[in-house]
Parts: sequence; C-alpha cells; structure tokens
Amino acid sequence: MKTLEWEDNKLKLIDQTKLPDELTYVYCNNYLDVITAIRDMVVRGAPAIGVAAAFGMALADIGGVDLEKAANEIKAARPTAVNLFWAVDRVLNSEDALAEALKMYEEDMSTNRAIGKYGAEIIDDGDTVLTHCNAGALACVDYGTALGVFRAAHEQGKNINVICDETRPRGQGASLSVWEMQQENIPVKLIPDVASGFLMSQGKIDKVVIGADRIAKGGVVNKVGSFMVALAAKHHDIPFYVAAPYSTFDNDINIYDTVIEERDGDEVRYYGGARICPEGTEVINPAFDITPKELITGIITEKGIIDPI
Repeated sequence: MKTLEWEDNKLKLIDQTKLPDELTYVYCNNYLDVITAIRDMVVRGAPAIGVAAAFGMALADIGGVDLEKAANEIKAARPTAVNLFWAVDRVLNSEDALAEALKMYEEDMSTNRAIGKYGAEIIDDGDTVLTHCNAGALACVDYGTALGVFRAAHEQGKNINVICDETRPRGQGASLSVWEMQQENIPVKLIPDVASGFLMSQGKIDKVVIGADRIAKGGVVNKVGSFMVALAAKHHDIPFYVAAPYSTFDNDINIYDTVIEERDGDEVRYYGGARICPEGTEVINPAFDITPKELITGIITEKGIIDPI
C-alpha cells in the first residue's frame, strides 16, 4: 500500500485524516491541491511531504506555472519539515521536474528499506519498543522509517511488541501507527501519552525509536512530545534512537534555529469533534519540539547508524 502514487498526471494520496475508519484517496490535479493536502495533513510525515512536494512541482510545471513561484508557495505550506525544502529545491534545479519527482519516489522506498535493515540490528528478540507519532509507511512513500525498523525486525522473525502512544493533539500514534502495525500483524498496544514514563519505570520498555522532521547540529526536531519521551528514556537508561534518511538532515543550521510550526488552537480545544475545554480558551499548539543530541543514542540512516551531529 503506497501513501502516494502518480496516476494519469495526477497525484493520488491516501487521506490520512480519515484513517483508521476509512481508507479513501484524494487526487491533486495541480500544485495548489498539493499545498492544501500538505497544510491540512492529508499527507504528513517528513519523507512523504517531500515526495508530495516534488510532485507538486511537477504539476506546476505541467500546468505552465512559474516554478520559482510554485516553489515559494509550496515551501510555505509547512515550515518545519526539512524534506519539503530539500525536495522542492532538488526539482527546481533539475532538467525535468516529473522525471526528478519519479526518481525521488523510487529512492524513498529503497531508502526506507535500508533504514529498516540497519535499524533491525538494534532490535533484540523479545524486545518491547516504544514509538511516538507515526513514522511508518504513511509518513513515507512506503515501508517507513521508525516503523520500518519494526517491520524489518518482524520480517527477520524476531518476536517484538510495539507500544504506540496516542500523540496528542491529532492522535497520529493512535490512528495511524497502531493501524499500520495491525495491518502487518505485529503485536501492538496503545497507551496514553502520559504513560510512557511509568512503563519505563516498570521495566516494560526496552528501546525507543522515533522519526524526525529535521536533524541539525545539536539535535532533532520531531512531533511535539518527543523531548519528554527522550527525557524519560535517559532517566531510565533506555536506548533512544531516531530513524530518518539523510534528506532530513540540515547541516547548515543549529537545531535551535528551526522555525517550529504553530498550528490552529482548535486541534487542542476539540478532540473527536467534541470541545474538551471552556469556550474561548487560549491555546499554545506547537507541532514539534527539539530533542538535544545528548539524549539520543544514535540515528538510524540508510547508510548505517551514526552519532547525532
């Protein structure tokens, strides 16, 4: 099952806002449709956003839109995921926008399987592993980064158990990661976001593997809540790994220079369509946080496991 596909000069996307109850698709006919899909999180996850953005550039090229203009608009869709900027610039500097996007599509799948292969080396038979948010096939073209590590370990016959936290406020851990593991028949349990530290204190988690939206000097940016999980893991001497391709690295900046996306407060005020706080409540809703490199055991890439930069 592919998160996105190129069909008849259109970009076909799984509508991740409808999962896990409905498996439906959205078709992007032009680059503006791709921007909407990225902004509204129909497609999400750094690698998937990058490839979708590349196809957005291809659609702009097919539609006769100035590519510099399209590039600036696509980059503004979500400011934190570095893959978005990397993909747009790569297409912008290519001779054939569609050919480059298709090349990136194929590269993403092979990259993720390589990440899975290297990551499986740190997973022992019988491990219980925790992940935060969704860094699976749905966050990429296919297979996934953090969940790709679990897939690879499972394919090797290792007996593993996966713990997914809810990942408030949008619940990607509950709605997406749990769903993916169930599709693969990998044993999985869901916990509240606030329960991971307790489980660690009880010796019920052996390792943590998450994805990343940006890796730069000094640490990693990932879905908000990652930092707290990393702190708890450090306190309990539990290995904390990040799985991400080199396209997620931004070697030109310090991680604390990252622009952290602030999302609509209604994502916090409402859950499952129901308001959970008094009307008019003010909200702070950062989409990401920063985990400093001192809390990270290693970064699993398509070229092997490396130290944080």
